[in-house]
Amino acid sequence: MNAHPGGAAHTRRMLELSGLSAGASVLDLGAGAGESVALLREMGYAAEGIDLAPRSPIVQKGDLLRSGYPDASFDAVLSQCAFFLSGDVPGALREARRVLKPGGLLLLSDVFFEPPVPLLKAAGFHVRQAEDMTGEWKEYYLEALWRGDAACCGVPRGKCGYWLLIAGKE
Repeated sequence: MNAHPGGAAHTRRMLELSGLSAGASVLDLGAGAGESVALLREMGYAAEGIDLAPRSPIVQKGDLLRSGYPDASFDAVLSQCAFFLSGDVPGALREARRVLKPGGLLLLSDVFFEPPVPLLKAAGFHVRQAEDMTGEWKEYYLEALWRGDAACCGVPRGKCGYWLLIAGKE
């Protein structure tokens, strides 16, 4: 099972929507087993990934709330199904913004329990693309329940949505 809804096809779609050029530096926050890091590298991006519990040698141990990278280090930050699990979405957004270069892009898909666009705006991003993908997330989550690994999706806390967001650092 993919670590996020849509797997590699979803990651490719996010990159296409962003218009990010090959060769750009990208940090995957919450990179897990490194599937997206590997894909980004195959596509010609200078990609790095961090995770609290890395499951691949291409992912470094690190906290997405305090990555340790200097300010303005990356052209883009990618995160799929990790900000919610951090327990501090506003903090994750602040850290993503901090490590982005001026004009850098945030490529984010995740579960939200409140409308995401105001959260991103409050964190200093201008939203270029916002797509409600709740239907796809529901199918993904049901499959996770069926297989017995729903812990990958976090603990449901009421009505939620799953969003794909592309935003620029203001």
